[in-house]
Formats: sequence, structure tokens, C-alpha cells
Amino acid sequence: MHATAHVSPDEIRKGFSKAMSDMYRDEVPLYGALLELVAETNAHVLDSEPGLAHQLKRTGEIQRLGMERHGAIRLGTAAELATISRLFAVMGMQPVGYYDLTPAGVPVHSTAFRAVHEHALQTSPFRVFTSLLRLELIENPDLRAFAESALAKRSIFTGEALALIDQAETQGGLNASDAEAFIRQALETFRWHHTATVTGAQYQQLSDQHRLIADVVAFKGPHINHLTPRTLDIDQVQAAMPGKGITPKAVIEGPPRRQCPILLRQTSFKALDEPIAFTDAHGSHSARFGEIEQRGVALTPKGRALYDQLLNAARDELGTFPNEANAERYVQLMEQHFHAFPDNYPQMREQGLAYFRYFVTDKGLTARAQADQPRTLEALVGAGHVAVEPLVYEDFLPVSAAGIFQSNLGDGAQSHYAGNSNRDAFEQALGRRTIDELQLYEQTQQRSMDICVETLLK
Repeated sequence: MHATAHVSPDEIRKGFSKAMSDMYRDEVPLYGALLELVAETNAHVLDSEPGLAHQLKRTGEIQRLGMERHGAIRLGTAAELATISRLFAVMGMQPVGYYDLTPAGVPVHSTAFRAVHEHALQTSPFRVFTSLLRLELIENPDLRAFAESALAKRSIFTGEALALIDQAETQGGLNASDAEAFIRQALETFRWHHTATVTGAQYQQLSDQHRLIADVVAFKGPHINHLTPRTLDIDQVQAAMPGKGITPKAVIEGPPRRQCPILLRQTSFKALDEPIAFTDAHGSHSARFGEIEQRGVALTPKGRALYDQLLNAARDELGTFPNEANAERYVQLMEQHFHAFPDNYPQMREQGLAYFRYFVTDKGLTARAQADQPRTLEALVGAGHVAVEPLVYEDFLPVSAAGIFQSNLGDGAQSHYAGNSNRDAFEQALGRRTIDELQLYEQTQQRSMDICVETLLK
């Protein structure tokens, strides 16, 4: 490669995701054990389910399976969010979706930075769920003023990282050596710090308000708080975790187990309690954990409405947050209510509940221009000239994200906030609008349809 040639943002993201995973594995050894368990489980599932293996090969998901899928960070100020948006843009990641977690008692709102085109996702599906602390929800005015002051004093990006972001923006990208330097410098923003920027008493005050507030305000950087490999069978992983010395959370977040997975299912191990040096004393802090995800088909607005209705009905009947004491009852209620959601892909497609990708088959290519060739997309599908595969869900679920946060913040966390969703304030801080994820799925589905029609009928 010529020295001045720009490295593609997708390749920078791929390199960054690998570097982040290596760093986190060094910092949190239990995460390494989790990766190994997930790899073992995935190999077993692929061996025992050849139909699924074929589906993943056709869609290209098989190549993505072993890559890092997502991490999460929590930011303190609008300026931090605006700059992290620029940092992620160098890696081809854009803010997709808006998530308000205040109804579940978590004083943040969030977006997910990720690639938006299926080809870019193929190269690296890495994404970062990024939350911004809502300081206005801290009820004590003195504590709020202290938090604002503490956050105003910190700079979470290295000078070289900021210079390389500027360079990428003005020159339209980075060459190979600058891309390597950018990855090294960007990594510093996500690194763990064993020292806090506050006293033990100040930390306690922040923590008493909400443990997540302490996690954001008391440190000089927004350490990555988890990384998440993708599994093909999250129930198998959950059952096997204790045997590997990993204690899983009680309830898998998201939809119940199904033949045809939908949206996203997540579980995690509890956040580690780690030694911390405050400015005047020694103590501990828990923030970092390991998470596993199983991704299913993306749902249309009609499918999401049905999902939300069934989830809310199950939770209303449970009457409280799912926890260790009611986990079994919750699983039963979820399975019971979700009988109303079709558990096969043809029905989901027929009823307009999910998004799909369309692929030309060898049979279709052979039959091109023949007199009896079907002339509509549906007829091509019916004749086996076009195959239909579920379009993977690339995003998050606010109730699930909140459930993961809650399980790692302890049961004493506030159960709700009076504050309303404030998307406008979030997007103002971000410096741009967030992208509607449903439009992205619609576009991907349409592109795949257009390619099939173009290939076979024109």
C-alpha cells in the first residue's frame, strides 16, 4: 500500500475492535473464559444444526460470528459525546437509535455507534452502546454542582487522538501508520483506571444517589464497562457458565427462547468488585462485567409493536423487576405470552412482522431468460429462484439494557425517575440527529430485493 493511501474506516474499526478485545481480556481475565465458552458453544451448535450453518454461510454471518460484537461506555458531558461521535466516525460508526433508560431507574440516555451498511457490518460488526449521564436528574443541587465541576475538569481524549481525528476529517481519512496510531490513542479513552478523582466520601455521596453516577463522575475516563461476544445458543452458555467459574445473572434479557430467534437476547456475569485508590483513601468500585448476546431477526414496526405488547403484558403480570427470586416465574410468563408471536420465518414474512434479505439461487441463475421463468419477486421466491433469509437485528432493546445495568448496579438502585425522555437534548449534545434503525433495515431489505430483480428479470 502506498504510504498516503487511506485505510478504509471499516478496517480501522476492525483493528480497533481487536485491540479493545485484547486490552479487555488482559484487564478482565474472566472475559477471556467467556470468549472460550462462547466459541465452544457456537462450534457445537454449528455441528449439530447444519440448516443453521447453511443459513449463516449464505448471509455471511458465519464470518462475523467470531468477531467482537459490542461494548458499552458512559459519558458525563455533551462535549464528551460530541467528540466521541467524531472519534467513532473515523471508524465508520454512526449514531443509530435513541434509548431512554430513565423509566427503568437509570439516569442516562443512549445511542449505539455502529456501521450502517450490510457490507460494512460484514467487515466488522463492532458497535458501542454509548450513554450520556443526565445530570439534571441529580436531585441534590450541591451534588449536581459537584458532579458538573468534576466532569468539567477532565479530558477523556489524548492530545494525539484529537489531532488524528482532526486530520481524518480534513484529509478524508488516515494512512496505515496514522490509522495504527489512532487505534493506540483511541484505546486510551476506554482504559481502566485504578485511581479515582474524588475522595472516598464524595464517591459515597455520588454512589448513594446512583451507583452509575459514581461510575461516570469519579474517574478520569469512561472505561469500557463490558464487551460482548455473540452466541448461537444463549441458554446453553447460561447453563454452562457456573461450570467455568462464571456466575451468570438470573434472567436472560429479551424475548424467550424460540425456534426462530427475534431481536436480541442478553445475559452477563456480575460486575467485578475492584480495588480503587480515592484521593484520600483506598476502597473498591464495581463497573466491569462480561456479557453474551444472541441475535435474531430484525422486526418491522408492526413486529416491534407486538413484541412490546407481549413483553409489557408478561412484566405487568410479574408485577416487579425480574430477579433471582422470580426468575422461573418470569420465564414461564414470557413463554406463555409469546405464544402469540409466530415462531417460523414464513409466517413472520407473510404477516409483515420481520425484515428479510433476498438472495439469488443457482436455480434462479440457471433459469434466467427461460420462457417459463417467474416474473415477480414472490413468484421467484415460490419457485426457489430466490432464497429468503432473516435480516439480523443490529441494535439494542432499552428494557434489556436497563435490565443488564440494574443487575450490575445492585438492587438498591432507584426504581424510576420522573424525568421525561429528552431526545432533542441528546441530539443537541451529539451535534446531529440519530439514525432511525428501522429505516436502515427497510433499506437493506429493499437493496437485496432490487439486486434479485435486477439479476433475474432485467
